[in-house]
Amino acid sequence: MYPDSIKSLIESFKYLPGIGEKTAERLAFSVMDLEDEQVELFSTSLMDVKNKVHKCEVCNSLTEDKICYICSDNTRDNSTLCVVDDYKSVFLFERLGKFNGKYHVLDGLISPLDGINPEDIGLDKLLNRIKKDKFNEIIFAFKPSIEGETTALYIKKVLDGLNIKITRLASGVPIGADIEYVDSLTLERALNDRKLVE
Repeated sequence: MYPDSIKSLIESFKYLPGIGEKTAERLAFSVMDLEDEQVELFSTSLMDVKNKVHKCEVCNSLTEDKICYICSDNTRDNSTLCVVDDYKSVFLFERLGKFNGKYHVLDGLISPLDGINPEDIGLDKLLNRIKKDKFNEIIFAFKPSIEGETTALYIKKVLDGLNIKITRLASGVPIGADIEYVDSLTLERALNDRKLVE
């Protein structure tokens, strides 16, 4: 019922995660209401993201340069490395502004059930970097899941004997949550990581 160009735009929006038919239609009609300059900027931005953005040669985060701004910042704490499982986590931590160390982004998490093994997530690059840069502390900031736990335990085992402090993000029952609805892994972690009431 739509002209071909509108149909094509609707189908294009549906490539994005969480965008169904109705939302894609609304977005397509919104584009039609934009000024020509805005549409041009939108189009250029899409092409720039695809053509200019790539992984940092050091940490695997996203950058338009050879090395990202975090890796090239000499004022950051070079003794602490925060290991995450995807680049979005780097931007979340940076937005908080509370961490001044370096990052390393893995290519996902170990998940044998999905056929994802240690060699599939770029561990060689991480291990070479840890040995070369001599970090004092490695922080695991993975999703609180079986895959995150498996990955953390595997890397910890590989690093045994290197005299590096290995920590992970604190986790447990979120503030305001009803314990009845908290999953068993989170509840177990909260119980194991309990703190003194002061």
